[in-house]
Amino acid sequence: MKHLFTLILLLTVSVGLSAQGYEVGDKAVDFKLKNVDGKMVSMSDYKSANGIIVIFTCNSCPYAKLYEDRIIELNNKYESKGYPVIAINPNDKDRQPEDSFDKMKVRSDEKGFTFPYLYDETQEVAMTYGATKTPHVYLLKKSGNTFEVVYIGAIDDNPQNPNDVKTKYVENAIEEIEAGKSVSEDYTRAIGCTIKWKS
Repeated sequence: MKHLFTLILLLTVSVGLSAQGYEVGDKAVDFKLKNVDGKMVSMSDYKSANGIIVIFTCNSCPYAKLYEDRIIELNNKYESKGYPVIAINPNDKDRQPEDSFDKMKVRSDEKGFTFPYLYDETQEVAMTYGATKTPHVYLLKKSGNTFEVVYIGAIDDNPQNPNDVKTKYVENAIEEIEAGKSVSEDYTRAIGCTIKWKS
């Protein structure tokens, strides 16, 4: 009986893990979240985009702070090419007060974010994507009337120092897509703080 219970538990865990989150090649379901300007934003607002750089990030995580300027640069470089950034804060404000919606507005103003900074208050979008870190990137490519996941992971290979970056994963992926190629490195390990899930 004890062995049967263990087997059932293992099967439940494995099924649960396999059912959570997107994999490369999956179609991304649309969402609607509140931006720091109070307006609702969804992927369907980006009808003319070639893709979207979805980045789960936050105010409080030291890694997220290290990447803020690079996220701004990504949007500045690729929005005009049809790949805008959408930043999403998935953290529970009760566990991390610095990530409240009001604090998000302050941080967006301080940094001069040129992209939407959305609040995933229910954490449903982060769970749907399978995000686990801040920052965690999902590069989407337009595929007909939907968006397909083509890359998951880190922005680049050096969180600490942008001057020492050797591989720019997101930029490389976009350049390959634009050249009509498949993304050669479509998955890397996201490095950052764990998402603060609701208790």
